[in-house]
Amino acid sequence: MAKKLVFLGMGGTIAGTAASAADNVGYRAAQVGVDQLLQAIPTLEMALGRHELVSEQVAQVDSKDMVFTHWNALALRVCHYLAQPDVSGLVITHGTDTIEETAFFLSQVVPTALLESKPVVMACAMRPASSLSPDGPRNVLDAVALACTEGATGVMVVCAGTIHSAQHVQKVYPYRLDAFDSGDAGPMGYVEEGVVRLTYSWPKTEVIRPSISHEKLAQAVWPRVEIVTSYVGASGAMVRALCSAPQGSEGPLCGLVVAGTGNGTIHTDLDAALREARALGIQVVRSTRCAWGQIIPPSVLGDGFPHFKGLSPVKARIALILDLLA
Repeated sequence: MAKKLVFLGMGGTIAGTAASAADNVGYRAAQVGVDQLLQAIPTLEMALGRHELVSEQVAQVDSKDMVFTHWNALALRVCHYLAQPDVSGLVITHGTDTIEETAFFLSQVVPTALLESKPVVMACAMRPASSLSPDGPRNVLDAVALACTEGATGVMVVCAGTIHSAQHVQKVYPYRLDAFDSGDAGPMGYVEEGVVRLTYSWPKTEVIRPSISHEKLAQAVWPRVEIVTSYVGASGAMVRALCSAPQGSEGPLCGLVVAGTGNGTIHTDLDAALREARALGIQVVRSTRCAWGQIIPPSVLGDGFPHFKGLSPVKARIALILDLLA
């Protein structure tokens, strides 16, 4: 039985076009379908080897505009294909702006049994498909090499030859081709001339909230969770405005993530407003705006806000949303 490698298209810069091949900034994302994108990679067939190519356009969106319905649709298709015995793994083409959020989301909602047996590799680009020197084709080929590597498992992001786990990946540069970093953990490895070299083993799925099925997610009303930041002169005005805003189509405020300074510290005025929010029944969790490291809690927590170990503010928001859903 021939093995299949499945490509799921989500849009993004990798599928973007500009009026000029010299323009790597003023492009429109999500213009090229996944089939057309793959057909433009001349060595893809060679990279696939004996794998049969299967492709599906799940969404066509600039990743900055990603919404929960896109995540629901993607999670359902990922679970569908991973469950097929003739599928070796998945490659997802996605925009760079929110790829770290989608990768973390998938790592939390796709059943562990599926992720511990097959890889889900997310590929992206910092230059559009119309660029004079696009980086998307190379990133897709690297993703194929990674997905076809024996023993590969878990959700990963590959960009500029560097492999990152869903748990640690962050976009840290707005323009450079090598736009991602994995903080203290460092990259999982590298793809060098089509060969994967790991620096540490395949990512274990660290589910940090109660289990919730992707079927339930598809039917759920997602709770509204916002992010606020602490800084010099931070007041409680933003928090109080969020708490008192009339309920609209987006629903009532259910949770807040505060991106604190340093070791998750919070300006005293902002802290007071967050405590008021908690008294109203709104869940409040703490993160840090620092790109590297994680919050080290004091030996006596007292009445402080809890935190999700090592997660950036955007990933802590996802964890809180899933926690509230479960």
